Parts: sequence; structure tokens; C-alpha cells
Amino acid sequence: MRRDHFIDLRPLTTSPAYARMWIGSTLAGLGGQLTIVAIMLHMYDLTASTFAVSMIAVAGLVPMIVAGLYGGMLADAFDRRRVALIAATVTFVSTAVLMTLTWSGAETIAWLYVIAVVNSSANSVVMAARAAIVPRLIPATLLPAASALGGITMGIMVSIGPAAAGVLVAFTGYGWTYTIDLVLMSALFLGLWTLPAIRPEGETVRPGLRSLADGWRFLRRAGNIRLQFLLDIVAMTFGQPLALFPAIGALLLGGGPITTGILTAAIAVGAFFSSLLSGPVSRYRWHGRGIERAIIAYGACIAAFGIVLVLGAFRVFAPAVVDEGSANVALIVLAAVTLAASGAADNISSIFRNTMVQSAVPDAIRGRLQGVFIVVVAGGPRLGSLYAGVLATATTLWFPPLLGGFVIIGLVLFLVRLNPRFRAYDAEHPVS
Repeated sequence: MRRDHFIDLRPLTTSPAYARMWIGSTLAGLGGQLTIVAIMLHMYDLTASTFAVSMIAVAGLVPMIVAGLYGGMLADAFDRRRVALIAATVTFVSTAVLMTLTWSGAETIAWLYVIAVVNSSANSVVMAARAAIVPRLIPATLLPAASALGGITMGIMVSIGPAAAGVLVAFTGYGWTYTIDLVLMSALFLGLWTLPAIRPEGETVRPGLRSLADGWRFLRRAGNIRLQFLLDIVAMTFGQPLALFPAIGALLLGGGPITTGILTAAIAVGAFFSSLLSGPVSRYRWHGRGIERAIIAYGACIAAFGIVLVLGAFRVFAPAVVDEGSANVALIVLAAVTLAASGAADNISSIFRNTMVQSAVPDAIRGRLQGVFIVVVAGGPRLGSLYAGVLATATTLWFPPLLGGFVIIGLVLFLVRLNPRFRAYDAEHPVS
């Protein structure tokens, strides 16, 4: 394989400040994934309800939206480094409370919901500020490569994190899992603390209604940015079966928490390898077409995952008993392959979408648009959890992904056909 097929590492070698932030974010994100998956498993242990698990994401939706939008306004008004540090401190304290409650045996369903909401809200602010910082640390020509490195980060986080969470919960319990997250999270402070002060360029507007209105006025004029947000919401709403994984591991495919970790990790493995081989993706200039094709491929993969679950429902390749101690290994492997392919497709879409926001949006308003971007990226999966949890409760576990995959394909084709300018988007001449 030619060298130019592999990821471009120049952002790390060109900017030591970016490299430190990338390493710190990767380690902290890995710990955060331990807690995300552990809270899901913890909730399922306490309630035995897929709906209760899905409501973890739903409960945090409105606070996460508010935090993402307000965090974007903060990033456009103050030192972005300081904004990220303060929000990261909130996440650290919140996780420390969860760890203490768990070790003392005082954790409750209500506390799990509260901690999940606080963490998701604070992380939205961190991500909005951090994403607005990146274009100030590296040249514009390296933004696609930096987005691909973000895919590497996500791949490491969501492949190692969930798998490790499943193993840690199964063999050591929840207390150690939350404790390890705190240790890893300390790396984020090192990555942010060593950055220089980064204030927004141009006119600044203090957080408030005027700042928010300016952001929305820009978004109304930015047809390409607006459509890519909408396409991602479609993909994440109808193609995010994460809330089903605990029940799939317990009832449908067997294997319990370990299966939950494997399925979650498979998505990130696909993202990791698609970033590792992202050389051609970083050089592809027609980002609108790239987003369209990647999301259609994502929908096809999610539909294929639903077909694998149908086979599990009809006990194809199944052992005599399917439970936490006896798994349908063949179908777990097939399910992991389809999810890995979906992770690859989603990551390619993310490279194009993130680069579009960072290159086509002026610095003075970039924080607010990054806030909207984070709301879309983080809020879509929460709507997806609601869709999957409610529909699975009313029907069966395989129906939400099977239906959702075909809905994604149809809606993407329809929306892009209505907006031909999007397919003509050229990264060498970015127009919002």
C-alpha cells in the first residue's frame, strides 16, 4: 500500500501545542468512554429496562443543547483555553462524585441520570471550545488531516473504552471503572493548560440573545453548513442503536456486558481504520458529495446490522441457550462487522463535515457554529436512543435498525436532490 494512502500526521509535527491537546483529549476521551458505557450497564443492572437505558441520553438532550450553544457563545467571547479548562473541571468533579457514591454503595437511578446529564453538558462546552481552537493552531491546508486525527482519537476512545468498560465491569465492578476514568481525565488538563491564551479574532459579542441571534442569522445564510447539520441529524436519529446493545447482549445474542463492549467498540474500530487510511479522503475536494455518499453507506450498514439481529431472533447459529454465559458467537462477529463498516462511513462523513465548518466559518463566529455542530453531533444520537428505545419496546430489538437504515438512505437522497449546490461544494474554495 502506498504511503499516501495513510493518514497525514503533519498537524502533530507542525504544531506541538496541537499535538499536546490531541494526546490529552485522546486519553481523557478514553476514560470518558469507560464511564459512558459503565453508566449504561449500571442502569440496566438496576432496572433491567432498555427504555431506562435509552432515557440516559434523552434526559441529557435539552441540557446538552443549552450547554453546547452557550459554550459556543463563551468561546466567541472569552479566552477559549480558559473556557475549556473550566468546563473540564466540572466533568472531573462530577465523575469524582459518581465514583464516591459507587464505592460507598449509595448510587441510585436518579444519581446516574444526574451525573450523565452534567457530564454531557460540560463535555459539550469543552468540545465546542476545543474545536474552535484547532484552526488557530495549524494551517488551513491541514484541517482535513486534523479532522482525520480526530477520527483516530474517536477510534481509540470508542474501541478500547467500551471493550475495557465491559471487561472492567464484569471482573472488577463499577467503582474501579469510574476511578480509572478520573486518572485518564487528568491528561486533558495537561493538554489544555499548556496552550497559549486563544481569544477570538475580530469583533466579540458577550454571551446572550444578541450573540445567539448573530449565530443563527449566519446559519440561515449558510446553506451548505445547514444541510450537513440536517443530514447528520437524520443519520444519527435513525441509525444509532447504541441503547439496544445491553438488551442485545442479555437477550438476543448473549454474552452480556462483554457483547455490549464488543458491539460498541466495533463502531470505533471502523472509524479508527478509516482514519488510518484517510490519505485519499483528506485530498478529496468535493466535500458535499463525500458527505452524501458516506451517509448513504452508513444507512446501508445499519440496515445490514438489523438483518443480523433478525437472524438472531430466529436463532440462526444459536446455541441451545442464549444468555450472559452463552453467546451466539457467529452472529456477534457478523454484527460487529456491519457496525465497524458503519463507523468507517460515519467517520469519513465526519472528516468532511468538520473540515467544512472549520474552513468555511469566520473565526469570530466559529465558536457558536462549533457549538451548533456539537449539539448536532451529540444530540442526534440522543434522539436516536429515544427512537431505538421506544420502537424496540413497542416492537422488537431488530426492527429499529432495519427500518432506520432504509429511512436514512431515502431521506439523504431526497434532501440532497433539493439542494444541488451542496454537491458542488469545493474544499479549495469553501463557501458556507
